Amino acid sequence: MNAKFIKAMFNTNKLPIIEFGSQDISQKAQMVTGKLSISGVQPKLSVKLDKKKNSLISVAAGGEYILKPQSIAFANIPENEQCCMDIAEQCGIDVPLHCLLLLTDRQFAYVVKRFDRDKGRKIHQEEFAQILDHEDKYKGSVEQIGRRLGEISSAPGYDTQLFFERVVFNFIIGNGDAHLKNYSIAHRDKDTIRLTPAYDIVCSKLVIPTEEDSALTINGKKNKLKRDDFDILAEYLNIPIKVRYDKFNKKFPIMESIIQSSQIKQEQQKLFIEIIRERIARLGLKEK
Repeated sequence: MNAKFIKAMFNTNKLPIIEFGSQDISQKAQMVTGKLSISGVQPKLSVKLDKKKNSLISVAAGGEYILKPQSIAFANIPENEQCCMDIAEQCGIDVPLHCLLLLTDRQFAYVVKRFDRDKGRKIHQEEFAQILDHEDKYKGSVEQIGRRLGEISSAPGYDTQLFFERVVFNFIIGNGDAHLKNYSIAHRDKDTIRLTPAYDIVCSKLVIPTEEDSALTINGKKNKLKRDDFDILAEYLNIPIKVRYDKFNKKFPIMESIIQSSQIKQEQQKLFIEIIRERIARLGLKEK
């Protein structure tokens, strides 16, 4: 990490340290919240920078970052998420500042800067599970999100296009776990309601080979998705033909390079690259 990134991410000149290990995460989460904070199978910890120690510490309130450690159920999720978020950023998708840091046991943790805070002010956010009033985050369709986003966004055309691009991106990288809680809006002020930056992006197919193509239905399907399904979705959302896949055409070399330079294990890198290659082919996009 270069000095410019460290300054932007942590507002300090030196990379912060973390003074706890993977085995301490659940206990710390329980200490600061009174209960375990677990989303799915991966614990998360709210942390902020202790400037005197230049160390990230767990907090119950006032957290500046979310820290995600290794998962017991699935290996190397932090490395996976870091890589996917790096690819998203290189494809022009809005993502928060993020990085990998080592815990005291030399295990990687994924750290992401919170985007629901602005100079200490809390920005109200809503996930689409709340917006659509669905208790089951895997029930519903991509079309429902897109339609509702177009109704509530203060920049409906642009946000709907950004949403469509994220749906396509999740398919390309093999993220079959993008559910209703993985898309949100932010109420920046009474007149500004916008799609939030992308978050929680992983290649779920890398750790669950039987994973479906999509967590939510697209054109009534979760599996065996192809270009026609995304074109029908684009027509439904009024996405112009010329911008539908522009961010991903001829981007395979960039994606491959990011994967090969990531912390993902080498044998998994090869699988990840093949997942992307197969998805790009299904969309009829050019590799290079």
